[in-house]
Amino acid sequence: MSCETETAIALRDAGQKVTPQRMLILCTVRHAREHVTAPGLIEEVRRAYPFLDPSTVYRTLSSAAALGLVSETDMGAGDTEYEWIGKDRHHHLICRSCGDVTSLDNSYLDSLATALYDELGFRADLGHFAIFGVCAPCRARSGAAAGD
Repeated sequence: MSCETETAIALRDAGQKVTPQRMLILCTVRHAREHVTAPGLIEEVRRAYPFLDPSTVYRTLSSAAALGLVSETDMGAGDTEYEWIGKDRHHHLICRSCGDVTSLDNSYLDSLATALYDELGFRADLGHFAIFGVCAPCRARSGAAAGD
């Protein structure tokens, strides 16, 4: 099944109309090789559909996030960034020193969600996280410079 078909099915299953604009927006996010911002997405989509209203992009991203198709994350650059997640749930480790972004499998947070539920009865929505810190190479460079 093509990714466009899967996207259309997900929209229909959620009771949403499958419009050309929605499909263009979501397929652009889905095929992006990196996180995208709404302004960047508007610019990209307008190449194919010049009269697209920016509010359509924001509404589509918001509803897709509510459906769990895309993630909304503050990756530390100032704008909210979006990424197609579909069934591939993951998170990000972001180095404050070099800016490197590493994917983190969802299994790392599964145990947290289980512990919160078992101990507190709290069902956590751990959809998508950006965790900031310092990567091993930067720590090594910092340690070598400091004489560690």
